[in-house]
Amino acid sequence: MKPLKKTLNAIPAEAQVYMKRALRLAERARGLCSPNPFVGAVIVKNGELLGEGWTQVYGSDHAEVQALKKAGPKAQGADMYVSLEPCSHQGKTPPCTRAIIKAGIKRVYVGILDPNPLVNGRGIKQLRDAGIEVMTGLLAPKIEVQLESYLCRVLKQRPFVVWKSALSVDGKYAAQDGSSRWISGELSRKKVHRLREASDVVLTGIGTVLADDPMLNVRLSKPRHQPLRAVLDPELKLPPDSRLAQSASQYPTAVFCLDGLESSSQASVLKNLGIQIHPTAATDDGLDLHEVLDILFKLGHNQVLLESGSKLASAFFERKLVDKIHVFLAPKLIGGSRSILSELDLPNISQAISLQNPIWKRSGDDFELIAYPDFS
Repeated sequence: MKPLKKTLNAIPAEAQVYMKRALRLAERARGLCSPNPFVGAVIVKNGELLGEGWTQVYGSDHAEVQALKKAGPKAQGADMYVSLEPCSHQGKTPPCTRAIIKAGIKRVYVGILDPNPLVNGRGIKQLRDAGIEVMTGLLAPKIEVQLESYLCRVLKQRPFVVWKSALSVDGKYAAQDGSSRWISGELSRKKVHRLREASDVVLTGIGTVLADDPMLNVRLSKPRHQPLRAVLDPELKLPPDSRLAQSASQYPTAVFCLDGLESSSQASVLKNLGIQIHPTAATDDGLDLHEVLDILFKLGHNQVLLESGSKLASAFFERKLVDKIHVFLAPKLIGGSRSILSELDLPNISQAISLQNPIWKRSGDDFELIAYPDFS
């Protein structure tokens, strides 16, 4: 799709202000509308904000439709700012392009094109064919980061995997006796709960469950969303009296086990507690992680937060399945042998995994590192 001859430099300064507002609105839908992308839309005419919206739960209104409903007849001749290309096909809801054209919108500013083959460029073409002026690329780099989980889903056909870990400065995840509460500070732990809230799935291994008996739920004052809690448990060792199992009726919970064990008596016990059981193929060292992600993809999940011990985390890195990291480094020295990723076999410094676009943030007394592994 060829862009208009107008360049971004020709776009009015206030356009960035309205698109930034669309990005903020989109955040209200983060984690709530998968497998759809979370999008924001703003409608403006003569400097007056007429309507705004964000993606609703899957099967409900998209951001553009929400904004048009609020603007009503005033949308005629107005400008729309939307972070992602409007959909042009019939899905759970009618095409947004049809609603935009019918409302008489004069100009549409689009952040990025939707790589979904059902949409890619078609939405913009439909708008232009209807005589609507379309500008693309406004704040595109920011939007590509904001929608990285959706873009991964479309382009890689699997969920976006975020690895989270809390470590001492010397890279230890626990003391010699296994104790780890708490390595990081209170603010860092609160950020972890926000990461969970923003994710569709929190994934861990049975080793972590047996060692720590975690809940893996969102414990904020007013959580907007509880992710699916998923456990990789090849031999179905999850204790029925564990906190995860006992709370399965309250928080969605899934267990991935070896193919064939889904009909065992242990599986029946867990199913009766409300736990989803997913039989999965085996590899030489555990469950097939590609199949695990494929199952989660088919269930409609866009983002997985990996909160696990060293062995499972190492396996994800070995298979190049980690897309982003959030590591909290606490100003502590623990010593001992419990180093994170110790099972990851990288014998030579030339094989080290580089971390791209690192961002360091203060997190109370801790530091938070956000970066992207480069497996090339």
